[in-house]
Amino acid sequence: MHTMVKGANVGLSALSADVGSVTVGLSWSSSTGEGDADVSVLLLDGTAKVRSDADFYFYNNPVAADGSVQLLGKTPTADGSEDRISFDLDAVPSDVQRIIVAASRYDGAHFGELDDLCLSLVDGSGEGLVRFPVEDAGVVSAFIFGEFYRRSGDWKFRAVGQGYHSGLVGLATDFGVDIEDDTEETGPEPEAASGPAPAVVTGPAPVPPPRAAEAAPAGTDEPPAGTGGTRKPARPRTAKKKVTLPKTTRKSLAENESWRSARLFPVTALKSDRERENRATSVLLSVMAQVPEFGRRLTAGFGAPAGRMETYTEVSLPHGDSPKRPDGVIRVERAGKLWTALVETKTNGNPLRSEQVQAYVDIAARRGYEAVITLSNDVALEGSPLVEVKIDGRRKHKVALWHLSWAEVAHQAQMLIRHEGVGNAAHAWLLHELLHYLQHDNSGCHGFQNMGSAWVPVRNGIDNETLCQGDARATEVTESWERLIRQVCLRLGGELGRKVLPVQRAKRGTDPRTRRAEMADRLCLEGRLHAELRMEDTQGTLAITADLRTGKLRTSIELPAAEHGYPLTKAKRLLRQLVAAPADLHIETLVAGPGAGPRGTLERLRPEPADILPKDGAEIVGFRLSLFKSMGTGRGSAESGFIRSVDEAVDRFHAQVVAHLDRRGAHRVQDEEPVADR
Repeated sequence: MHTMVKGANVGLSALSADVGSVTVGLSWSSSTGEGDADVSVLLLDGTAKVRSDADFYFYNNPVAADGSVQLLGKTPTADGSEDRISFDLDAVPSDVQRIIVAASRYDGAHFGELDDLCLSLVDGSGEGLVRFPVEDAGVVSAFIFGEFYRRSGDWKFRAVGQGYHSGLVGLATDFGVDIEDDTEETGPEPEAASGPAPAVVTGPAPVPPPRAAEAAPAGTDEPPAGTGGTRKPARPRTAKKKVTLPKTTRKSLAENESWRSARLFPVTALKSDRERENRATSVLLSVMAQVPEFGRRLTAGFGAPAGRMETYTEVSLPHGDSPKRPDGVIRVERAGKLWTALVETKTNGNPLRSEQVQAYVDIAARRGYEAVITLSNDVALEGSPLVEVKIDGRRKHKVALWHLSWAEVAHQAQMLIRHEGVGNAAHAWLLHELLHYLQHDNSGCHGFQNMGSAWVPVRNGIDNETLCQGDARATEVTESWERLIRQVCLRLGGELGRKVLPVQRAKRGTDPRTRRAEMADRLCLEGRLHAELRMEDTQGTLAITADLRTGKLRTSIELPAAEHGYPLTKAKRLLRQLVAAPADLHIETLVAGPGAGPRGTLERLRPEPADILPKDGAEIVGFRLSLFKSMGTGRGSAESGFIRSVDEAVDRFHAQVVAHLDRRGAHRVQDEEPVADR
């Protein structure tokens, strides 16, 4: 991979022959695990301006109609998160000369607060081409990481590294976008809204943005990175689009409740694993081909271009003495070129087989196909592949191996039909039928549902204190726990319409395998599994702790106390927000310095709020809210299973506690406290 410094440039064709479709990743981390930013893209003509406001791609305009740009969203990494953007450079209109890749922060945050800022660029096969680490972003709320530009018919890339104090509004305006300021009219987002609060880009009118401070180094052939702009008639809104929730279902015409609606994809006749695999593959691939938004969303991250998609099942391909039959084939045509991926599907918790996937990788390499996509209930982890395959380095053609979980497929369908919307009613109905099929008990497409064969021995080892550090079974359990947490994030995010990501609290640059080994050692010593979820537009992180010694699950969230106000007022304001919370909610006061603050249940504290105040007058810095639940003992997701108990605990805590907290700041002091509280 080519490492770049600020101001350097490189021709893409010199790095790879497969640069018609590329993916840019913008990654960062933070010491608290809560740092975040939004990516944006601008297409510029020869005057260094957008041709129209439609050339500005951000959270309210994430996909180009011609497929040349698609914002793919965030994925968790070992140290933080990565936001990815797919570019089909062959589809970029000829009058577009430059493509700006930028990101912005909100609520007064700046990029200097983030660690490990880095841009990465991969080709269509997933091969890393470019890495641009940003050393010092400074106190800026918007940042241009890099730009693509045409030179002599080819695309080149330049590492820019330029900051804007005026945020996303200032950056976009500088390149000719006319921004509609929603400061006065934008209120809090509805519960199901997707993305950060409108405060991302609204607020006081932006100051004039700085011009490009860094000219191109001597000897380079690209222009400087920013110029002034004129306003356009169409005005994109920088506040998040409001979510339109599905209308209430009309009253059924059925004579009684035993009647069941006819389904496009029935599941009652499925009897064997083979039937489930065949049906699930055919159902999914057919909907991908018929609903372009959905098909594009699932394949863009795999390097597929935007174009006409056709899908096939049970295709026979020659391989030695006997032909092989992959479960499916995806083909996308763009400008006379074909992108092809073989699909191998597993359902009902059946594992992928390495020899089978290896055969498909070999076939794809011989036939010039671009990718092999595996699809199963399992969730892939960074640095821990589900199947091991050998790539013949002598072959000129590279084949990318990708994995999808059924949970990811359901998540994308939910995001489209429940929160973001699709092109027409027929597409929405198809996605609704697909989602109903995937969530049916008989489909076998339920996602990760088994903690593995090491689960029971590890629990027994913790009970009788025989589990030792370095035991490989403990590492297997921590990997299963990480898969479960990632699936919980997908499910919860799909239901809420907001990004939900696991927080990885580890030293920067820690290898994923090393991090999991450290988690396994802590499991052996403490007997607990711990994870944190960061929910967009929610203060604090939702923590989940499974104590295998006591058999208890704890879900909790820590809320900061207001900087000003009397202690009793802080306690009363917290209790007012928790009026609908369960009586067994556990509340703990967090105090400055050593020692623990008072604690009690909501039932006891409601009539006596002063009981939560420190008796020694210690400073209150926050509150921890917790619910406890007995965890299942089985390794699977059956009624008594551990996985089901985690799902239920998270759902209950979010619905009964987190959803009622003020997302703009639970303990803000909004008015002078009453005399009675003093």
